[in-house]
Amino acid sequence: MSEHDNNDSPETVEGPSTTLVYNRTESPRPDTLAILPMSETVLFPELVMPIVLDRKPAINAAQRAMRADQPVGLLLGDPDGNANDLPGSLHKIGTAANILRYVTGNDGQHHLVCQGISRFRVREFIEDDNGGLAAKVTWIDEPEAEGDKQVDARMTNLRNRALEAIQLMDRPSQELANAIQSIESASLLADATAGYLGLKPKEKQRILETIDIESRLELVQSFMDYRLEVMRLSNDINQQTQQRMSEHQRKAMLREQMRSIQRELGEDESVAEEAERLREALDKAHLPEEAAEQTERELKRLERMNESSAEYSMVRTYLELMAELPWDKLSKDAIDIAESREILDEDHYGLDKIKRRILEHLAVHKLNPDGKAPILCFVGPPGVGKTSLGRSIARAMNREFVRAALGGVHDESEIRGHRRTYVGAMPGSIISQIRKAGTRNPVFMLDEVDKLGASAHGDPASALLEVLDPSQNDSFNDHYLGTPFDLSKVMFIATANVLDTIPGPLRDRMEVIEVPGYTREEKKQIAKRYLIDRQLKQAGLTREQCDISDDALDALISGYTREAGLRNLEREIGAIARHAAVQVAEGKPGPGTIGPDDLHDIIGPRRVDDEVALRTGVAGVATGLAWTPAGGDILFVEASRAPGNGKLTITGQLGDVMRESAQAALSLVKARADALGIDQERLDKSDLHIHVPAGAIKKDGPSAGVALYTALVSLLTDRNVRADVAMTGEISLRGQVLPIGGVKEKTLAAHQAGIKTVMLPERNRKDEDDIPENVREALDIRYISDVEQAIEIALEDEPVAA
Repeated sequence: MSEHDNNDSPETVEGPSTTLVYNRTESPRPDTLAILPMSETVLFPELVMPIVLDRKPAINAAQRAMRADQPVGLLLGDPDGNANDLPGSLHKIGTAANILRYVTGNDGQHHLVCQGISRFRVREFIEDDNGGLAAKVTWIDEPEAEGDKQVDARMTNLRNRALEAIQLMDRPSQELANAIQSIESASLLADATAGYLGLKPKEKQRILETIDIESRLELVQSFMDYRLEVMRLSNDINQQTQQRMSEHQRKAMLREQMRSIQRELGEDESVAEEAERLREALDKAHLPEEAAEQTERELKRLERMNESSAEYSMVRTYLELMAELPWDKLSKDAIDIAESREILDEDHYGLDKIKRRILEHLAVHKLNPDGKAPILCFVGPPGVGKTSLGRSIARAMNREFVRAALGGVHDESEIRGHRRTYVGAMPGSIISQIRKAGTRNPVFMLDEVDKLGASAHGDPASALLEVLDPSQNDSFNDHYLGTPFDLSKVMFIATANVLDTIPGPLRDRMEVIEVPGYTREEKKQIAKRYLIDRQLKQAGLTREQCDISDDALDALISGYTREAGLRNLEREIGAIARHAAVQVAEGKPGPGTIGPDDLHDIIGPRRVDDEVALRTGVAGVATGLAWTPAGGDILFVEASRAPGNGKLTITGQLGDVMRESAQAALSLVKARADALGIDQERLDKSDLHIHVPAGAIKKDGPSAGVALYTALVSLLTDRNVRADVAMTGEISLRGQVLPIGGVKEKTLAAHQAGIKTVMLPERNRKDEDDIPENVREALDIRYISDVEQAIEIALEDEPVAA
């Protein structure tokens, strides 16, 4: 290692990366300086700084200057300049410096200690004799500012800020503070403060190029203010971190002491280890403040328990549940309306109104994620796809899907959970499914909400009021948890077959969306697109081995199933697939395409009778339309008379409302007997009997009033009801036809049964849009407002022969 000493080394005070110099000696000011390019170093006048050189031309120039006792020029390279054009990439203002010390290290690098002399400006770059870089320079003298009040004020402010910054350093230097305090030159104060501020090279160069002393003080002041604020914030953060660490270390030390005491007493360490494991899991769960306080109390109880204690397992199970609940985990919604439309169309055929309402809901949620989402309730007959709609919504929103089956639930604890004072206590189905989902914002399907029961253990429907109220469910209180849980991000979807059995307050909290049954054509398309492929896949078959023709599908739909949904149709398709699977398993090629003539041999004779054949030309028989939870259906109202004294008998397991409709129909017939051409004596001396077949099935409702009236008039006037006419509507004692519900389901049932003409109340004309277009085209829909219109349409003109 070679070393060169300068015998005139001045007295210095060490700073963080620079040195303040006193007792300066005058240095020569040549017109030409050897230039040392700097990549990240800026030296200010009168300061001392170590410099490392690794380029040969710069090393040679520094050595020659050292030997000749000449200063060198330090210029910062412009990072945006061309590195290959060395003079062009250098700034034009730099610092001339004396080399105080020169050391060659074992690593081959050359270390210099340089003292700044003065600023200079490059007039022209030249190349020295040894290939190094030199420049003709103009020396820049520091401006005088004595007696300037503005400069003195800025000096005082900058000095105070600099002293405050020194005190905020990790290792405050009293020597540096004394040096700053003793500086009287404004230019030296600005340069010295900038030297230890830890600024970027570009910022230091900006200060170096600012010659005006007042502007320079203002610039350094702005950098100092920013640096001081950063140091204050960093100091506050360090203090807070140290405080938390010391608290954590204190608890860890106490736990270790507790374990040592337990070892000395011969107690099992597994309790402490289990408590520590649970504590770590709870810390990762990020519980809210109230829940964290409660779990901390339970943890302390657990640490004091014996592992064989009966209560130990209860507390541990509770803490594990609290750690596994997704307190702060949310699925990231990725709603794309076009993609959501494709998903709904892919999963479901038809249901255009339902899909449009779902897309509206998704669009609103995308634009306002923090808004209160409505609770949707899909109402419709079994098998129409209510639950699968919920799965499609979850897929469109990129959320988890969970469901809770509420059919037959009659205990409030099934919803709210049991209090932990009971043996075998467990959380309710809401919290259990949220735990299973692993996220706080799943799509949650509440299936069969209309089949909730009530008992001495409480009313679960009332417990759902809080769950399904967007203004309350952000603090849902499960009895097992004992602390609120936020359900406001959950998208709840309820399903039901009927609305009548849902309590009013619960129904009021939900937005009802009716999911009606399917037409024959819709069933056919769904079977071709979904059901056949699904059943063939389950049977391990291909379309080449087994397929079902369109005619066979039509026969299946009309002759083997009559339902609003698709479950029975899928069962029949599954039976055909299993029949084919037997042949393929025996080594045969399979039945190929199944036609309508093959159905009898595979799944047996037709199961649905032709209703047209049942409508024989007998007076007193009218065809009505009914709504059931399984969809629409047709029913026959039969009336007969026998000698008697005017007594009315009603059979067919009819409810009170339907019985009252029969009484009202008879009263209306009696009131209009003369207008209808009915002999009053015939009425008085005849006993009437009204019967509605399918006596094993309970029937009720007012919508059979028109059919009851028509059957009685047909009987008493001996005029047959046309076989291709069906009717529905409630009647009043004035003969008015009142509106009814289930228009779409009833018209679908009429269409499927081969009816040609359907009579509906005039006030149900607004529901015509709900009827599928192909059904509207196939049916002759007549709207009536009075029972006389029904008689004109339904009854044949001439009476039948007695």
